[in-house]
Amino acid sequence: MKTILKILMLFCCAYSFAQTTVKGTVKDNNGQPLPGANIIVVGTTTGAISDFDGNFNLSVDQDPPFTIQVSSVGFQTVTQEVTTNPQTIDFIMKEGTELDEVVISASRTPERIFESPVTVERFGLKAIKNTASADFYDGLENLKGVDINTNSLTFKSINTRGFATFANTRFMQLVDGMDNSAPALNFPLGNLLGMTETDIQSVEILPGAASALYGANAFNGILFMRSKSPFDNDGISGYVKRGITSQEAAGNNDYTDLGIRMAHKFSDKFAAKVNFGYLKGTDWAANNITDKDMVGGTRANNLNYDGLNVYGDEVSTNINGVAQLLEGLGLAPPGSSTLVPSVDVSRTGYDEADLTNYNAESIKADWGLYFRPWGDDFEIQYVGKVGSGNTIYQGANRYNIKNFFLQQHKIEVRNDNFFLRGYVTEDKAGDSYDMVFTGININRAWKDDETWFGEYVASYIGATLGGANDAQAHFAGRQAADTGRFLPGTPQFQNAFNNSINDPDLTTGSKFQDNSKIYHADANYNFTHLWDAVELQVGGSYRRYELNSFGTIYTDTDGPIDYSEVGVYTQAQKNLEINENLQLKLTGSIRYDKSELFDGFFSPRLSAGLTVNENHNIRASFQTGFRNPTTQDLYIGLDVGRAILIGGASDNPARDIRNYSLSATGAALLGQSNIDFDGQGAYNNSFLASSVLAFAASGNPADLEIGNSGLVKPEQVTSYEVGYRGKVEGFVIDASAYFNQYQDFLANETVIAPFYGDVQLTQTIPGTATPLALAAIAEGDSQVYQTYTNSDADVNSYGAAIGVSTKIFNGFDISANYTYTKLDFDVLANPDFRTNFNTPEHKFKASFGNTSLFENFGFNVAWRWSDNYFWEASFGDGEVPAFHVLDAQINYRIPSLKSTFKLGATNLLQDEYFTAFGTGLVGSMYYASITINNL
Repeated sequence: MKTILKILMLFCCAYSFAQTTVKGTVKDNNGQPLPGANIIVVGTTTGAISDFDGNFNLSVDQDPPFTIQVSSVGFQTVTQEVTTNPQTIDFIMKEGTELDEVVISASRTPERIFESPVTVERFGLKAIKNTASADFYDGLENLKGVDINTNSLTFKSINTRGFATFANTRFMQLVDGMDNSAPALNFPLGNLLGMTETDIQSVEILPGAASALYGANAFNGILFMRSKSPFDNDGISGYVKRGITSQEAAGNNDYTDLGIRMAHKFSDKFAAKVNFGYLKGTDWAANNITDKDMVGGTRANNLNYDGLNVYGDEVSTNINGVAQLLEGLGLAPPGSSTLVPSVDVSRTGYDEADLTNYNAESIKADWGLYFRPWGDDFEIQYVGKVGSGNTIYQGANRYNIKNFFLQQHKIEVRNDNFFLRGYVTEDKAGDSYDMVFTGININRAWKDDETWFGEYVASYIGATLGGANDAQAHFAGRQAADTGRFLPGTPQFQNAFNNSINDPDLTTGSKFQDNSKIYHADANYNFTHLWDAVELQVGGSYRRYELNSFGTIYTDTDGPIDYSEVGVYTQAQKNLEINENLQLKLTGSIRYDKSELFDGFFSPRLSAGLTVNENHNIRASFQTGFRNPTTQDLYIGLDVGRAILIGGASDNPARDIRNYSLSATGAALLGQSNIDFDGQGAYNNSFLASSVLAFAASGNPADLEIGNSGLVKPEQVTSYEVGYRGKVEGFVIDASAYFNQYQDFLANETVIAPFYGDVQLTQTIPGTATPLALAAIAEGDSQVYQTYTNSDADVNSYGAAIGVSTKIFNGFDISANYTYTKLDFDVLANPDFRTNFNTPEHKFKASFGNTSLFENFGFNVAWRWSDNYFWEASFGDGEVPAFHVLDAQINYRIPSLKSTFKLGATNLLQDEYFTAFGTGLVGSMYYASITINNL
């Protein structure tokens, strides 16, 4: 026994002698400590991370000699041999350029951005720490080719290359591989379920079509956010930002944003982390009283006024028809209807500020457990995410998203060569409500529409008979009809408001209900380590939707709607060395996707990159993309007042059944006072809405055009792109140009379906030559629909972008970029077709800064300018004027406290602007922040 113990002690001693200690510091070429640098023993997974002061301490289970490698994003990698035990090594990292940064998104494998086969924009740790924006997500707006449309303080929509609304279903957002779109909406709510600033490893944006690798929704671009691994970055870090938002409409209001990250590496086999973020402020108030139909700016000069941010005034009617009805019922003097003009009059509405408190709030948390059973790169992960908050969303109407809740749970198995992941995303609408219907139904709570218009017309007639002129009679009519109106701030108003926002029936309330889910699984395997001839990857994905809005958004009154999609893909890459100065990288990809609702699609991509003298890379690519219709494209059935939004899935129109009251003429013709009518009329018996307006003006039936929108099917795009990346005498240049051709473009069409008669005008009123459908339109026995369909119109877009950056005056970073985007579409030939391009033709951005102006002090200034453009969306169409924005920040590092202090301001020049017609003006923000131990 003693002998065995001696032998064991001998082995322990031998093991202890095999421990080699390496310590030192990592600094940049300005002598500043470089935190977060990766130190790794070449050929192993043993490594360490430099701390806030650039220090590291590494214990290695082997004797010298061996080699360690130090790398950090934005710096050239350094290696050095360890020859003694212990050994102290101080590394000086020479700053590289953007071309040296590594990206993963373009090819699903790590590669220098210099060699990427397609355009990629990267926002690394250095850019995140030095952004002049209030947070990293806003800072993405300074990248070339990137648009951020500001819906509200806490909800911003990212897009590239045009065709965007706030419901941006053409752009995908992935967080650690998970699509964080809200299932009910089919698009992400900004960074609600995104990441806290201290946990970000990198952000990449892949503009344009990427269906060959990423599937159906990777149509216009993808945002990739990757978090820090607790194995590589452990410890506690956090930040606090305090300041104010300043807007003319809302005044000055407090702003708070804080986050904390806690990560711990328990051993080489197990690590965990937790993140928490909280933001609270006051949203940008929307108070645009512009008349939507542009007839007049205020109620005073338009009887049928419908203010952009005024709700309840969407309800209107022709008062001559009301007068005829009153006269027919004996409630008005005989012949009095001739005194009433045939004009539309709308009810008096409420300002948006009366229907929301503009509370902007975001609470999010995520946690992860990471297990490496063999202490190498094989890893098993469980990640959970939750997010809740209050924001404003502008879709078909303006919505107060209140206590909205979103959660994700992921299990992933991966190593350097493969991953297999599955996750579920679930949303709950919370206390969200439609502000337009809130205004409408507060009005109806104190006086129904028939009574209001009846009182209006009766008073108009009385005033006219008393000698009043038309304007005076209209004033008297509105004054009488508005008697008893619930005024904001009164108990009656508050009671009606509360009743409306808690009632999901849009005829009486405005509550937004939903509890939808997405189940997703995907996998990828890279065979490169098995086969040197070519880098080969294969992968696939599966997704199942479970829509459950309780009949408030979708046609799911009889239970949840389920459907699924599946896809498989492969990619091959090959590097060819033509000579010592020329290298050619070829990439080919193809993907097949199939939705259970549609035929399958192949999406190929081909690209070539030619590297010349290691400083110049020329790339060209051909790629295709497709977009399956979204959940709303397929199964929406939502009455937004102006129209019913009706999805184009083959089984959807028949599911939207509503009961309507018929006019006296309709009741006489059909022998009934009411009719059940479903959405099939929008797709098989309808007129184009624009043609009905033309017919109303001319009285000529020849002006009518049959609508009959086609049922929806997938949209396709073919994209051609060329680009250049290189370094020329200290200037880093990245330029690209593209041309996109769309087929079966997904969009909306507005049609009007008569309750009786055919749109071919073959059915007539018995004993007359008058078509039944014309009678239905004339009597108001019809329904306006906004259909989801495809257009056979030619839709093309093209554009170009160039970015240039360099260092001047020995350390000052300066960069500038320009983006050109153009829609090629004949609007006049397609008046009923809306592309929702919503993108300025010209954008220019520039930044100037220095991370070490003097010891521990840095600054950054960012300026951007946007050309004017026309915004079109279901809520409203209008011009977005050109605007320019200046953001700035100064920062000071205190190494002894492992902290960075920052003072910053956004929209420093206080020129308020908006990026979408109907939203509040974006004001200024002033803040101070402290970030502690952010590696």
